[in-house]
Amino acid sequence: MNLSPGIKLLLVLAFVACSVYGFMIKLPSGFRHVDKEMHAAFYFAAAAFLNILFAKRNIIKHVLIFILLYLFGMAIEYAQEYSNTLLHKRIHGRYDPEDILWNTKGLIAFSAVWIAIVSVLFVYRKLKTGNTV
Repeated sequence: MNLSPGIKLLLVLAFVACSVYGFMIKLPSGFRHVDKEMHAAFYFAAAAFLNILFAKRNIIKHVLIFILLYLFGMAIEYAQEYSNTLLHKRIHGRYDPEDILWNTKGLIAFSAVWIAIVSVLFVYRKLKTGNTV
């Protein structure tokens, strides 16, 4: 199924809006002990979503998505800290460099999976067409 650029943009905007909302509210207490793992899982899933939607097997697009998600993670951390100052009330945590580290771990984990899949597909296509790798 091929989605039009407008539908892709709408999906990304909805995803970003939900993500910003989710990161700006306080995490329910039942999940606070797995906060870092949730950061990694979210960024792994976000990278998968955006790579499937845009990059396919294009390394340049993959790297661009990695960079944009990394910057998004940093921006969210700064926004959390700023919102506490702006609203004079703590609606979320504070800027946490460890969260950025776990965001990056999720991105790196997805990149490893993505590289493995793209490599296998490359070899498979070469073998299928009879070309040597």
